[in-house]
Amino acid sequence: MNRQFALVLVAGLAALSLAGAAAAQHPGAAPAAAPKGTTATLQGGAAEWIKDPHWHTYFDMTKAAFAQGPGKVDVDGFEQKSFVLFRDFGKSKGVPPEHMQDHLKLIPRQIVQIVREDPHVLDSYQNFVDAAFGPQ
Repeated sequence: MNRQFALVLVAGLAALSLAGAAAAQHPGAAPAAAPKGTTATLQGGAAEWIKDPHWHTYFDMTKAAFAQGPGKVDVDGFEQKSFVLFRDFGKSKGVPPEHMQDHLKLIPRQIVQIVREDPHVLDSYQNFVDAAFGPQ
């Protein structure tokens, strides 16, 4: 498991859900209105993401990218396909697609590095989740 990747992902999840937590701490104050489509609360954090079909697709996409071996991965192509999936994931969560892509922009290359260091990450979805999100 690559702890740096897990920490980046967990920190990102926390940042996306902090707005809801902050509002919950101050029930007497009305939350400031944000422009439509600029904020989203992803309640459930990592567990909610892990169950989402987009991450299962990402696992399958990663396995396909490594099918010919770690030295033959088209990293740029994998990154671009990842961004397409991340934008769609953002839309599904009510987050502007470009914001989700920007939030997850480091993930594709980190995944490539993780799998190159430990190909067993792709042995199962659970291994992939443990490497990406940390043990649950």
